Amino acid sequence: MGAGVADDELIRLAGHHRVATRYTDWRGRAADVPPGTLVAVLGALGVDASSPAAVRAELERHQERARTLPPTLVVRSDPGEGRTADRILAKVRRTLRPAGDLDVRIEPGEPDVLAEPSAEQARPVPLDGSEGDVTLGWHRLHVRQGSREESAALLVAPASLPRPPRMWGLTVQLYALRSRGSWGLGDLHDLADLATWAGRDLGAGFVVANPLHAAEPMPPVSPSPYSPMSRRFPAPLYLRIEDMPEYAALPPEGRERFAAMAARLRTLEGPLDRDAVWTAKLEALEAMYRSSPGIRHDPAFAAFRRRHGAALRDFTTWCAISEEQGTTDWRRWPSALQDAHGHAVLDEPRRGARAEFHAWLQWRLDQQLAGAQKAARDAGMPAGIVHDLAVGVAQGSADAWIYRDELASGMSVGAPPDEFNQRGQDWGQPPWRPTTLAADAYVPYREMLAAALRHGGGLRLDHAMQVSRLWWIPEGASPADGTYVGYDRDAMLGCLVWEAHRAGALVVGEDLGTVEPEVRDDLADRGVLGTSLLWFERDAEGRPKPAAQWRDLSLATVGTHDMPPITGFLHGDHIALRDRLGLLTRPLGEETADHREQLAAWLGLLHAEGLLPDPPDDVLRALADGSDAYDRQVVAALHAFLGRTPARLIGVSLADAVGERRTQNQPGTVDEYPNWRVPLADAQGRPVVLDDLVRDAEVRAVLERVSRESS
Repeated sequence: MGAGVADDELIRLAGHHRVATRYTDWRGRAADVPPGTLVAVLGALGVDASSPAAVRAELERHQERARTLPPTLVVRSDPGEGRTADRILAKVRRTLRPAGDLDVRIEPGEPDVLAEPSAEQARPVPLDGSEGDVTLGWHRLHVRQGSREESAALLVAPASLPRPPRMWGLTVQLYALRSRGSWGLGDLHDLADLATWAGRDLGAGFVVANPLHAAEPMPPVSPSPYSPMSRRFPAPLYLRIEDMPEYAALPPEGRERFAAMAARLRTLEGPLDRDAVWTAKLEALEAMYRSSPGIRHDPAFAAFRRRHGAALRDFTTWCAISEEQGTTDWRRWPSALQDAHGHAVLDEPRRGARAEFHAWLQWRLDQQLAGAQKAARDAGMPAGIVHDLAVGVAQGSADAWIYRDELASGMSVGAPPDEFNQRGQDWGQPPWRPTTLAADAYVPYREMLAAALRHGGGLRLDHAMQVSRLWWIPEGASPADGTYVGYDRDAMLGCLVWEAHRAGALVVGEDLGTVEPEVRDDLADRGVLGTSLLWFERDAEGRPKPAAQWRDLSLATVGTHDMPPITGFLHGDHIALRDRLGLLTRPLGEETADHREQLAAWLGLLHAEGLLPDPPDDVLRALADGSDAYDRQVVAALHAFLGRTPARLIGVSLADAVGERRTQNQPGTVDEYPNWRVPLADAQGRPVVLDDLVRDAEVRAVLERVSRESS
């Protein structure tokens, strides 16, 4: 691009569009973003920076737009700080900087997403207080300045979510939790049973499940719940077949055949086989759908389709075309089918019948999700099911097809190099385009949040930075050559808080790793809980942080799904695995010594707190000898320690509770390790099914201790 003035202008242009030109790397050093990256990222945002002349033209356009009303305005409602209407007027004036008077009116009551439309006709009202203050929710803002008129979507969001009561709960990878009733993978009936047992018998307040987002509609089914086909809709893979009304309508020989198929799936050993499970379930679902033609005319089914509208139509059409074309990657379809809203897609009636089948699956999923949440609340859980929201979707996915204009083409989300991934990470997921999202009044984002919260008491945001900034990587570039792109955090958080407020739900943000301090402050200010992982909680000197020093507005757990369970961690299984896979970044001896030192420090703190009766040296010697004599004791002590922290939520991984040693996901691998395919098992590798889990005295002892400490 050239040097001097041209580079300065490129840097200025990037700043106007929240594209970072410099960042602080994991070593604490300032790193400059290559000009080529800036040009590519700006291009993906619809900003031409291909030449000095283009940059200057874009700078002039920015100056012209700077004093116009943005397409979406978000204001917080805080009764303690005066009238909301006054804050709206102040924000409008700061934006437009008018020379004279403004006529500002509100058209109240814009419809919410996933809500039945109101029959009432709204009329614009002035902001002079003559008709009361502006209420929470979406409105339409109209501004007149002389002969010029503008309008914008307006969200009045709650100042903050209420603090949830202090409670403990379980975290679970649902697919790994099998029962004698499920078809080889954990399902929504299992989730309901788990919540019922944990809430009614043990006093748990919530269950955090992995993302239940939609996967491929036909095999092969990707194993990662964090790289889905859609975040807007759930996966039919989690349906309990026998709980569906249509199952009873099957002829006896049909039910017998499917029961035999399910029985075979329960005997499968080794890594979880989603392809086998979905192939069998799909056959059963198609038979049930054919045998019950009357469901197509069910008024409740029609109401469900109306509520989910165009998004459901587009998603189910994508499912039908994927089956027709033999691939879910829309980029490999004929060009006429690559436009989700083109005539070739919308004007094919034969495809509509298959799309209706997929809509029926979503309807039944909606009911079973509702059933799981009802079971949790009936068991006394204050929150119930807390759903997990992945940071993005796969490049060739349904959402990437449906929201093609809202996602940045040629870009992928990832992470810059850090201590553990020194080449950086490319997650292969297209990011939202901030300007297009704002122009759409954040509707795709709002629908995604509302759908996730529809049948849950909470939402966990994987990678909480998705509301503030993401690391964008140009196609074909190294993750190290990406840069941060910022989002309107106030707007993103406003949408999140409003949808959670509507649902009466709590929100947890996974704010680990490189997170700007002001983001954590903003999340806490809005009532969004952070995440505290025991192994990462250290003081300024690197020592384990005492319980009293932990933050209160957080979900506290020992580890996460990207880390080994406690028992595996104690024995250094993760080090041996990474060494075998060639993933260590320093010598094995150095890694082992550091691990032993870290473990000794935590065992020492547990002993000093009176939670671990035996001397730490005895435990360390036993571990060095390969003995598991102290494993259960340490697992219980670590969770009891969590109970002594002020954290509002205490999470116990089901894998930790049963003594599982294998990690569910090993970052840095694809096929070298069975990521997301590890069935729940005990320390000896014996499968653990839900039916036996609820009668396991050792598991109950661990959970009851957590319950006592956190009460």
